[in-house]
Amino acid sequence: MPIRTLLADHADLALIGLRQILGGVDRIMVVGEVREAKMLGDALDALRPDVVLIDHTAEGFDANAIRDGIQRRKRTRFISITPDPSPVALMNAVRGGVTSYVKKDCDAQEIIDAVLHTADGDRFFCGKIVEAMQRASIDLDRLVDVELTCEPISLSEREYEIIALIADGLSYTRIADQLHLSAHTVTTHRRNIMQKLGVNNTAALVMYAVRHGLTSPNKFLFNGTRV
Repeated sequence: MPIRTLLADHADLALIGLRQILGGVDRIMVVGEVREAKMLGDALDALRPDVVLIDHTAEGFDANAIRDGIQRRKRTRFISITPDPSPVALMNAVRGGVTSYVKKDCDAQEIIDAVLHTADGDRFFCGKIVEAMQRASIDLDRLVDVELTCEPISLSEREYEIIALIADGLSYTRIADQLHLSAHTVTTHRRNIMQKLGVNNTAALVMYAVRHGLTSPNKFLFNGTRV
């Protein structure tokens, strides 16, 4: 039986490219394409795809499209295919239920392999996604072993404050004093933040803070700290 494959992206170039890559593979049959999240549900019902390749970072889509699609058709497996993803985009997709993740600039064979392996019931993460996770200190095994939820990653204002202060080099005692909290509460927040982000060290929190504008990377250039 062919692998019925649905493409979900708003960009002509992406859709044409994926059709070209997948169209010549004997086991894969592209059954349709959708350009926005509100079209996805109807396409899942009508086309009954085995696999959906979705750019949940594209205009008209978000991580909720994956969650809603999985709830609508539980037999369909989702593959995220995006440009360079942020750590939060990676983890929102995995926690939202994607089976596999590839980048748009991966080799054509890796994209084909992602569809084949995913349809056969395996997870597939292309080499560039694995490298991106390693740079962000994301432990994929830990992330997929924990109980997954349909909720996107969400940090509170307090958690953003604590990330910023950790990135600024403040000790837990100084953070506690500044925020009028106990040191124990600060360490609890840190543990919860790391669990939400799927990271396992302070360096990864600093990288997150830099990438999301919570602290300036310039201070690390002048004080000799590397992130």
